[in-house]
Amino acid sequence: MLLFWPCAWGIALASHYNNNSNLIGYYLMLFFLGSVLMRSAGCIFNDIIDRDIDAKVKRTRSRPLAAKKISVTQSFIYVIILCLVALTVLLQFNMLTIILGLSSMLFAFSYPFMKRLTYWPQLFLGVTFSWGAVMAWTSLLNSFSHEIFILYAAAIFWTLGYDTIYGLQDIIDDEIIGMKSTSIKFKNKIKTFVFFCYLSVSILLSYLIFKHQDNVIASFVFLLFVISLLNQILEFNPKIPKTCLKVFKSNNFSGFLMFISLMLISI
Repeated sequence: MLLFWPCAWGIALASHYNNNSNLIGYYLMLFFLGSVLMRSAGCIFNDIIDRDIDAKVKRTRSRPLAAKKISVTQSFIYVIILCLVALTVLLQFNMLTIILGLSSMLFAFSYPFMKRLTYWPQLFLGVTFSWGAVMAWTSLLNSFSHEIFILYAAAIFWTLGYDTIYGLQDIIDDEIIGMKSTSIKFKNKIKTFVFFCYLSVSILLSYLIFKHQDNVIASFVFLLFVISLLNQILEFNPKIPKTCLKVFKSNNFSGFLMFISLMLISI
């Protein structure tokens, strides 16, 4: 769902300029299916690359590849099948969107290596996860606009924030085995960093919402979205992994609120 919401945001924002309800519903379904397929493929590939690392981390040592319950060859077969099915979904769109979708493969399959190279793998994940927003926009409008790049930047900051919270679960093991993350880089000022990320999200998205400020309900739902982000900062405790996982999962609701707000400005 966290891969899907930026796609849904892009569709919702683009629908302000192309309000073909039949096309919007159909494309939302396609992007949902594509998100499920590509996130599944991405997770498997990530587990292939991280199988030796996962075996050393308490939370992940029971994963099938880390626990040697499934072979690497079988896993690659699953990845190929999922990508081929995802390709059939991608081919339903216009050529610009197809090109953008194919280019996203470079991001998706290089992400697992980032935590070995930089303290900013969460930023790279944001660039990857949020790409669907741009694809969704072009699927309806077959062009670019400054608005979609503002939405794209907002989705990147959103991902950077929530995945930093997620990474806190493994911070002790990651430091021992030499992995890198924003969770480790900003561990002494973690709430300040997440606040900066979510503040950036709120400022960028407020421009898109209040540009169409004739809809009071859309503004109210957007306010609920901002409150949900602030609540996350108050709720998670870096020293209690369960709170981090709970807050991370709550972003599904935050993503839904933002989708509703963007849809409302198109009515």
